[in-house]
Amino acid sequence: MGDLWGAIDDHIVCGRILPVLMIMRDQFGDTIHEAIDRFAERYEYLREVRPNDFTKPREEYGRGFYS
Repeated sequence: MGDLWGAIDDHIVCGRILPVLMIMRDQFGDTIHEAIDRFAERYEYLREVRPNDFTKPREEYGRGFYS
C-alpha cells in the first residue's frame, strides 16, 4: 500500500488530478464523490507535510481542471 500512496502523492504534487481520482476509484472502490473527498484529504495532508514539493500556490492548484 505504501507504493500506491507514493504514486498517488506524486500525482497530487504534480497536479495530475484525474489520474489520482482514477486510481482511488480503482484501488479503493470509491464513487467519484468519495474519490474527490479522499483526494481533498490527501491534498491537505501533503500541503502540511510536504509544502515545498508543490510548485503552484494553493490558489492556483487545480485551476482549469473541470471534472
